[in-house]
Amino acid sequence: MSLSPAPRPSALHRTGAFCARHPVWVIAGWLLVLAAAFVGRHAVGASYGDEVGLPGSRAAVGADLLERSDPAAGAPNGKVVLHVGSGKVSDHDTGLGATLGRLRDLPHVTAVSDPVTSSDGATAYTTVSFDEKLKSLGHAYTDRLDEATAPARDAGIDVAYGGDLRDIVRAPADDAVGEAVGVSAALVVLLLAFGSVAAALMPLITALIGVGVGMGVIGIVAGTLTFATAAPTLATMIGLGVGIDYALFLITRFRQHLIDGVDPQTAVGRTTAVSGKAVLVAAVTVAVALLSLYACGLTMIGRLGLAATIAVVVTAAAALTLVPAAMGLVGRRVDLIRVRRRPVAESAGDHDGWHRYARVVARRPWTFFAAGFLLMALCAVPLFSLRLGHIDDGADPVGSTTRTAYDWLADADGPGFGPGANGSFTLVVDLTRATGSADRVADRLTDALAATDGVARVTPPRPSRDGRLLVATVVPTTGPQSADTDALFATLTDTAVPEALKGTGASGYLTGTTAGGLAFRDTVTERLPLIIGIVLVAAFLLLTVVFRSLVIPLKAVVLNLLTTGASYGILVAVFQWGWGDSLLGMSEPVPIESYVPMMMFAIVFGLSMDYEIFLLSRIAEEWHATHDNERAVGTGLALTGRVITCAALIMTAVFLSFTGSPTVVVKMLALGLAVSVVLDATVVRLVLVPSLMFLMGRANWWLPRRLDRVLPHTTV
Repeated sequence: MSLSPAPRPSALHRTGAFCARHPVWVIAGWLLVLAAAFVGRHAVGASYGDEVGLPGSRAAVGADLLERSDPAAGAPNGKVVLHVGSGKVSDHDTGLGATLGRLRDLPHVTAVSDPVTSSDGATAYTTVSFDEKLKSLGHAYTDRLDEATAPARDAGIDVAYGGDLRDIVRAPADDAVGEAVGVSAALVVLLLAFGSVAAALMPLITALIGVGVGMGVIGIVAGTLTFATAAPTLATMIGLGVGIDYALFLITRFRQHLIDGVDPQTAVGRTTAVSGKAVLVAAVTVAVALLSLYACGLTMIGRLGLAATIAVVVTAAAALTLVPAAMGLVGRRVDLIRVRRRPVAESAGDHDGWHRYARVVARRPWTFFAAGFLLMALCAVPLFSLRLGHIDDGADPVGSTTRTAYDWLADADGPGFGPGANGSFTLVVDLTRATGSADRVADRLTDALAATDGVARVTPPRPSRDGRLLVATVVPTTGPQSADTDALFATLTDTAVPEALKGTGASGYLTGTTAGGLAFRDTVTERLPLIIGIVLVAAFLLLTVVFRSLVIPLKAVVLNLLTTGASYGILVAVFQWGWGDSLLGMSEPVPIESYVPMMMFAIVFGLSMDYEIFLLSRIAEEWHATHDNERAVGTGLALTGRVITCAALIMTAVFLSFTGSPTVVVKMLALGLAVSVVLDATVVRLVLVPSLMFLMGRANWWLPRRLDRVLPHTTV
C-alpha cells in the first residue's frame, strides 16, 4: 500500500519559510530598496498641490471664458493686507509707497493694484498678481514678501498676507512630532502586550521600513502625478497603522506556535501561510476601497486614494516578507529581554475570560445586539445635520498671518470689505449669443442681484477687453464657511442669474475660489453614492469567496456601514457643532470639508474590514473543525481578543497623534479614523458581531450549493 504524497505547501508558506531561512538577505534587500526609494524621491522632484479641476462645471466654464477673454484676470494673485490700530493707513504714506514699489519689483510679480481702503481708513489691501502658480514659488518666497513689506512695518503699519498668498506663507505641514508620538505610543502598547523588547520592536521596525519605502515610492510617483499636499501625511498615517497591525497579527501567531513547541522555521512557514493569508485579504480589501475613489471622477481624490494604497500595499509586502525574515532571525530569542515573567500569545485556554464572555452573550444575544445597535445609532444622530463645505483661512489658527488678514478684511467696512469679502463670487456673463445690448443685460443683472437676499454689494458689470463678456463681483453678507453663503450660491446659480438673463440670449456663470469650492462640494455629494456602492459590492464579493457564506459578508457590510455612520456623527459633533474646538486647537466650528466623508468611507470601511477578517477567520477556522457555533465564536474571540485590542490601541494612538496637525483636513481624517477604530474594536467586535453570530446560528454559513460549485475555493 503506497502512501499519498504530502500536499505541496502554499505559496505563502513557501515565501515565509524562504524568508526565515535567508533572513539577512531579505532584510538587506529591504534596506537597499529603502535607500533606493529615498534617492529616487529626491531625484525626481515630487510635486504636490491642491488644485481641483471640474471640467464641464459652470464654475470651470466661467473661469475658462474669463481666461480666454482676459488672461490677466485669471492670473494667480493674493492680497497684502495693511492695518493700523489707530488713525489711518494713509497717515503712513511714505512706508506704504515704498512697500508698493518693492512689491512691484519682486520676481514673478506682474501687477500691484492701488490700495483699496476701508471706510474708516484703518485697513487697506493691495492685490498682487504673479506670472506663476503661487505654490511653485515655494515657502522661501515669504522672506521676499517680508523684505518688500518691511517699510510699511517700520512706519507702524501691521501687515498680513491673505487670499492665494496662503500657498506661499503657510509653512509645509511638519507632522514629525505627531509621527514620533504615535510611534512611541505604539511601542508602549507593544511592550505591554508582548512582554518582551524584541517582540515589541519587530512590528515597529518592520512597519517603519515599510512606510519609509512607501513614502519613497509615493515621492517617485509624485514626479509624474501631482498628489494633494495632504497625501504624504495621510499615507504615513494609514501605512504606519496597518503596518504595525499586520506585523502584530503575524508575530502573535508565531509566538503561539513557539509556545506550542513548534521549531522556529516551521512556525514562520505556518504563520505566514495562515495569518499571512488574512493579511493579504485585509490589504486587498483596503486597497480596493481606496482605489474605488477614482470612480468619483475627481483626480485629486482618486490620487489621495492611490497614495494611501501605495502605502498599504508596500507595508503588506513588508509584513509578508520582512516580518518572516525578522522572526526567522530572532527565533526563540523573541522573549530574551522580558518585561513580564510569562510571555503571552493568542489565548489562555478554553476557560479564559473571552470564552466566559462569549457564553454570557450566547445566553442573551438580543440584549447585547440591541444595546450595541442603540449606542451606534446614537453616535450617528449628528450625521443628519452634516453640512459639507470648504475649509478656508477663517479656520486657521488665531495669530497666523492668513487668519489675521482674513479677520481684518471681515471686520472692516466699505466696498471690498466685510465678511463676504473673503468669499466673493465672480459673475461671468457670456454675451456671444446675446440678443440685446450689453448695457441692457448689465442693468437687468444689477437690479436682480441687488434685490437678492444675502448679497451685500454687486460691482457694476464691466465689459471684458474683447467685449464678449460682462464681469461683476458679487459680495455675500456672510463669510465663505457660512451656510447662508451656501444658500446664496444655490439661489444665484438656480434662480437669480438665470431669471435675470432670461430672454437675453446671454449665459451667466459664477466662478472664483468660493464658487469652485461649492461646485466641488456638490460634485462630491452627487458621486458619493457611487463610491459607496462600488466598495460595498467589492467587499461583499470578496468576503463571500473567502468565507464561503452569503450571511457573513452581508453582516460585515452592514456593520461596517453602521461604524462609518457613527464615525461621521461624532465628526460632525466635534467639528461642525464645535464640541472639540479647544481640544483640537480649533478657534471656531467649521463645516466638514467636502471630500472628507468620501475619503473616510473608503478608509474606515477598509480598516474596519481588517478586524472583521481577522476575527471571522478564526471563528471560521474553529467552525469548520467542530461545527459548534458557540465554541467557534468563543474561540474566535479568545484567539483574537488580545491581538485585536492591542492593534486597535496602536492604530488609535497613531491616528490621534495626527490630530495635532496644522492642516484641518488631516485633523478631521485623523479623528474620524481613530473614532472608527475604537467603535469597531469595541462595540462591533465585542457586542454586535458575537450577538449576531449567536442569533443566526448555523445560518451564518449558508451558501447555495450552485454558488458553492462556482466560487473559487479559498479560505482564510
